[in-house]
Amino acid sequence: MKQRNFRFFFFHFPILFSLPLLSLAQLPGTWELLLENAGIASMHTAVTHFGTVVLLDRTDIGPSELHLPAGHCRYDPKDRALPHGDCTAHSALFDPSTLSFRPLSILTDTWCSSGQFLPDGTLLQTGGDLDGLRRFRTFSPCAPNLPCDWRELHAPLLAVGRWYATNQILPDGSIIIVGGRAAPSVEFYPPSRPYHLFPFLAAAEDSQMDNLYPFVHLLPDGHLFVFANSRAVLYDSDTGAVIREYPQIPGGPRSYPSAGSSAMLTLDIAGGGYLHPEIVVCGGARFGAFLHRDTDAQADTSCGRISPSDANPVWAMEDMPFPRIMGDMVMLPTGDVLIINGAMAGSQGFEMATQPCFYPLLYRPDQPSGLRFMTLTPTTIARMYHSTANLLPDGRVLLAGSNPHYFYRFNVEFSTELRLEAFSPEYLSPDRSNLRPLIVVAPEKVGYGETFNVEVSVELPVVGIIDVNLASAPFSTHSFSQGQRLVKLEVSAAVEQSGEDGRHFYRISCTAPPDGRVAPPGYYMAFAVNQGVPSVAKWVQLVL
Repeated sequence: MKQRNFRFFFFHFPILFSLPLLSLAQLPGTWELLLENAGIASMHTAVTHFGTVVLLDRTDIGPSELHLPAGHCRYDPKDRALPHGDCTAHSALFDPSTLSFRPLSILTDTWCSSGQFLPDGTLLQTGGDLDGLRRFRTFSPCAPNLPCDWRELHAPLLAVGRWYATNQILPDGSIIIVGGRAAPSVEFYPPSRPYHLFPFLAAAEDSQMDNLYPFVHLLPDGHLFVFANSRAVLYDSDTGAVIREYPQIPGGPRSYPSAGSSAMLTLDIAGGGYLHPEIVVCGGARFGAFLHRDTDAQADTSCGRISPSDANPVWAMEDMPFPRIMGDMVMLPTGDVLIINGAMAGSQGFEMATQPCFYPLLYRPDQPSGLRFMTLTPTTIARMYHSTANLLPDGRVLLAGSNPHYFYRFNVEFSTELRLEAFSPEYLSPDRSNLRPLIVVAPEKVGYGETFNVEVSVELPVVGIIDVNLASAPFSTHSFSQGQRLVKLEVSAAVEQSGEDGRHFYRISCTAPPDGRVAPPGYYMAFAVNQGVPSVAKWVQLVL
């Protein structure tokens, strides 16, 4: 144990005690507590195109602290905790603009389920446990003052039970559902395409099931990069064929329950027309930590980065300042990656981790290797198993959840977490407000390859290019944001228009992505980014 404590100290403070000494007040980024009690611990979180946030936990765990309206109780005689009725909510809708929230009704068990937004903005939610194992659910979002709610679909059903699966929207707007416990296969929604076995997932399984919640990224050639355990393949979703196998990432397993995370870096038209994607995989548990319930086993510090379209792709490895499991990787509007939440020892699973990692990191892909990680201002709230992180339209990141216990438990170490926080990256600091663009005009819908204008105002004159970047709204769960992508549009130099009220007005000509392989159809947050400072986003729907 003494050796582990020494290693914890070394990795916990490398940035704070080097080149030069920094106080916490000097670290970038700020925190704010949004809600003291949201009523539920959000295991799954997604931001709708109305700017509201769907918080989703699971049923069959006893009461939450958020009550359903009268007459909306859930009755399930097979509920292990409340067989005579549950009158509390296990989902909620949160409005960050007003800090208000209301209960939503979920009927079947969504424990460790998956999700993705459809092209029309409907949230499709799939699988779970028990009575939710083969179920589809939808949430069609609405304005905050309207009464939209979950809809349980009685048909179709999933072809097989999906527990710990991953969803990804495809170029045509359909959804592929990949894997799950004892489910080495894929299927689709709508179910118009045949179910396929996926032997790669079976081969990636080990004695502690390190093939769950695989990392799935849609590449701009239309194929899928699928990562499970420590292996990855290029997968053709049309034929069910594995096109290519990639080298194994050095180190141990990275996917559930070994608790790494992954993101695809910004798709940029510069230098080859969106054809050079890069994938990053960071952190993970030591093999055996889950199997032997070794809650003190130090997590991995390494990140691997690979260009899957290269002729001879290899993993380029580098180390984070801290070991981390259960970290969430959030693509920021600037193209940097926020790594946040998690722990420094143990694995995923109930009461399987210790040493919460309070310090977020900023991964700056364009910096040289060895200089890419920046340590940010820490939180005081432990967010470990079953926590989430989501980008909001105003550029902040919403943090929710953390329940490392089977039931809700309070007044214990690492208690069930009902608070909601927001982290503001350094680009939102007051000293940069005069650089922050305000989008004045943007289209609501855009077709592929279409040229359109975005008009912005800025307090200071613009120097250089104002970028316009499209950020998807992913489904965040279990340390991976399903469907996350950031697309940098082709833009012209900003042309200044007449100014007023001490602000400068500019028109930017933008070209939409060429097709659904680069950006699948659906709603995106369109950010104007001026010298690394993003605007509040406008929602833009990409349509086929």
